[in-house]
Amino acid sequence: MSIRERLAELGYVLPPPPRPVGAYVPGLLVGDFVWTSGQLPLWQGELRYRGRVGEELTVAEGYEAAKLCVLNCLSVVEGIVGTLEEIEQVVKLTGFVASSEGFTEQPRVLNGASDLLLALFGERGRHARSAVGVQGLPLGAPVEVELVVKVRGIR
Repeated sequence: MSIRERLAELGYVLPPPPRPVGAYVPGLLVGDFVWTSGQLPLWQGELRYRGRVGEELTVAEGYEAAKLCVLNCLSVVEGIVGTLEEIEQVVKLTGFVASSEGFTEQPRVLNGASDLLLALFGERGRHARSAVGVQGLPLGAPVEVELVVKVRGIR
């Protein structure tokens, strides 16, 4: 089963690659690795979730926002390499969670992204991860995710 078919089976659609909102590119292919810029929970150009987790949003809502962020990351990867089938290994996920004061559940929020990667890629989806709590994120987003994946020798 292809990754696209697995996405559909899980009830997800890969969004079009988000456009940068600043002076950067959405992702870069460096050797056999694609590095994405931080992606927000955007859907069709609109921020689907807004606010800080533990304040305006629950952990469950943050978990869903993290899924949307990683879908945007995967869309960037696909835009660079042509197909998600070229992903050999998900290497690193870095996630930032806009958190209320005293909130310490950032890992649970980012499990949304990690769980989706594991569901899509199986063992190839196991990755290193950092979960960082911050006071605020661009556009008032609750979560921002960066992804590093190793791809088959594309040149």
